[in-house]
Amino acid sequence: MRVPMSWLREMVALPAAVTTQQVADALTRVGLQVERIEVTGAEVSGPVVVGRVLESVDEPQKNGKVIRWCQVDVGEAEPRGIVCGAHNFAAGDAVVVALPGAVLPGGFAISARKTYGHISDGMICAVDELGIGEDHTGILVLPELVDGKPPTLGADAMDLLQARDEVLEIDVTPDCGYCLSMRGMARETAQAFGVEFTDPYAEVVATQTDAGYPVRLDSSNCSLFSALTITGVDPQAPTPLWMSHRLAAAGMRSISLNVDITNYVMLESGQPLHAYDADALQGTIVVRQAVDGEHLVTLDDVDRTLSAEDLLITDDSGPIGLAGVMGGRTTELSASTRNIVLEAAHFDPASIGRTFRRHKLASEASVRFARGVDPALPLAAAQAAARLMAELGGGKLADDYTLTGEVPVMPTQRIRADLPARILGAQISAQQVVDVLRASCVEVTEQPDGWLDLVPPTWRGDLVDPYDYVEEVGCKLGLELITAEVPRAAAGRGLSFEQRSRRAVLAAIAQAGFAELITLPFISSEELDKLGLSPDDPRRALVQLANPLADTQPFMRTTLLPGLFTAVARNTSRSQDDLALFECGSVFWANGSAPAPVPDVSHRPSDAEIKAVTGNLPDQPRMLAAVLTGNWLPAGWQHPAIRADWTHAVYFAETAASALGSTLVRRAVAHTPWHPGRCAELGVQVGDQLVVIGHAGELHPSVVKAYGLPERACAVELNLDVLIATAPRGGEIAPLSSYPMTKQDVALIVDVDVPAAEVQRALIDGAGELLESIRLFDIYTGAQIGEGKKSLAFALGFRAADRTLTEAEAAVAREAAVAKAAQDCGASQRA
Repeated sequence: MRVPMSWLREMVALPAAVTTQQVADALTRVGLQVERIEVTGAEVSGPVVVGRVLESVDEPQKNGKVIRWCQVDVGEAEPRGIVCGAHNFAAGDAVVVALPGAVLPGGFAISARKTYGHISDGMICAVDELGIGEDHTGILVLPELVDGKPPTLGADAMDLLQARDEVLEIDVTPDCGYCLSMRGMARETAQAFGVEFTDPYAEVVATQTDAGYPVRLDSSNCSLFSALTITGVDPQAPTPLWMSHRLAAAGMRSISLNVDITNYVMLESGQPLHAYDADALQGTIVVRQAVDGEHLVTLDDVDRTLSAEDLLITDDSGPIGLAGVMGGRTTELSASTRNIVLEAAHFDPASIGRTFRRHKLASEASVRFARGVDPALPLAAAQAAARLMAELGGGKLADDYTLTGEVPVMPTQRIRADLPARILGAQISAQQVVDVLRASCVEVTEQPDGWLDLVPPTWRGDLVDPYDYVEEVGCKLGLELITAEVPRAAAGRGLSFEQRSRRAVLAAIAQAGFAELITLPFISSEELDKLGLSPDDPRRALVQLANPLADTQPFMRTTLLPGLFTAVARNTSRSQDDLALFECGSVFWANGSAPAPVPDVSHRPSDAEIKAVTGNLPDQPRMLAAVLTGNWLPAGWQHPAIRADWTHAVYFAETAASALGSTLVRRAVAHTPWHPGRCAELGVQVGDQLVVIGHAGELHPSVVKAYGLPERACAVELNLDVLIATAPRGGEIAPLSSYPMTKQDVALIVDVDVPAAEVQRALIDGAGELLESIRLFDIYTGAQIGEGKKSLAFALGFRAADRTLTEAEAAVAREAAVAKAAQDCGASQRA
């Protein structure tokens, strides 16, 4: 919301000593964040004055252009000769003249200079040249009368145009829709400074009447509708300068008088209005819901297909407007419109919000309706606009009007007078509470037992809950009343095992060189298609959102990988190719339960409603995933670049497991979206059962191509909840043995497709409890061991807790390990 200070001061009796910065600070304290203060007209300096064209002569030039040599009276002894290229003015017109020494926007300095054979002693200005608009179709011609009298020649034209102003640009939060108007801002300012505010749109008390243009309400989404008729309007009547400049300062451009008036009243009151060409209307105006598949051509010349959720304004010809959003082409005002039907209505905020988002038609009107407009305001705003149309456009306001519907009853609330003090932890008396709420126009009835009965004003639809009133009191008195007090720590046991485990895992992964990021938890079915998931894959059990942030991603994610892939693609598009990114977050797996009910937000849900919602929640395990691309280590003078590959994906998983004291078991599997021959299933041995916790490896080439990832990108995804659940919970720590370790090496020949992890597992099982460590240190393939074979060399470490092992004991354990590997994996010892 842009708030011109000149307009605000006109509505509020601010002391002259109050600065714009003080107003900005006061509004920010009550919750209206002032983003910046813009000074309009500041780029214009020097003599920019009012002049009158005495005479002009058209002079054709050799280049085909026709210039005007003008004599302009600027209130000096002699007129000034000025060359001008525009032709939309005549002798006798009052214009704006920049004299030598003036500087216009963009640093354009004016001086007397020779051009087209004349000394041009100044410049006659257009709107855009003064920085007060975008129009460059011709010279700005001033009206004959300003404030009832001719403009004074030689007077400061910028002051006459009210072009110099300070404008507050304010971020209005969604709950403060009443502040999307000068009326609302003036009320807040007056309350902040304790000065008088007279509401120019005090609600008009009127009974229903159908004496004006006929209207019928066939939808509960419209609670009130007023229609006024103005006849004999001059369609060529100009918008007065004061109005066009206020609109420009507020961020809207001038279009035509009647449209400008509706916009002006909307900005001032907060009530959107719409004007129809009365001669184009056919029969009764009807407000109803659309029929699926109906069409409406809106003012922007777009043919829109409507939904049954859209609220329409119609007549006998069909739809003529999308209620609260945009009017239709058939009844718009034109250059020949002389008779107008003016609409001011109150529409359901949720209905308008859904409609303008569905059609992507956010406008000044629809945003106000969606945030809530004063339901008692329509008739007062319509009458104000109609009076301006009659006064400025020469029309006649009909005595009879239509008002149908009723103003909704505002919700009552009862609170204790000491509630704000107890909740805010501040010294606030009961009288202060009453004074603040009455200053906010809340109807307060004090009860003898310390209770307050409250009824909010019609424009404060945000005051519903008792704590809404607590917030109101806190904001208006100033949150600086709340003193800083450190809360006393409650007795407890500290972090749970799960919390400590998660922190340990994330810290270990970050220390290993991976960078954490957070992606949005939304997904589309197309993203799962790009992963190559089969129709029966459990990750296709999607949870659909009732009100998604984006229609393109209406589901909750079932895997972290698509979000990470998107992040990788964005980074690589910016030449960041060496990536090791990971994310820890929840996924959402549909469990076949019914859709969760949506409780009414007007009151706290009952225990049964809460149970129904929580009972239908999807499974939400916490997952851990990473993606690697490019180089793990860059090239240096000591070594070439080391490329990130599947070993680093496995390293990620083993780092997470080792942080919890777990040991992973690996085996080769085929699992989407990994390459079938380059994917490892990761598990934890729990007794006799292998619990699968995830997969790691190189991504399938089709997935890499679908997501635009670098070639041979690798990924890993683990179920962190399962990893933590299977982790050892501590206990006695085995003492370190003081006896030496006996080291033995063994080289085994196996088929080339036998995973090294299976051979290692067999060695561990066969060696028994004397085996303390095992490490694969070499893999060899070649003619010496035969085609289709490979040699795996392991370093084994044996140690006893109570004695020094003999070479014979270590050899027996080693041979037992080799025998187990031969039995399980078909291994033979290499000579």
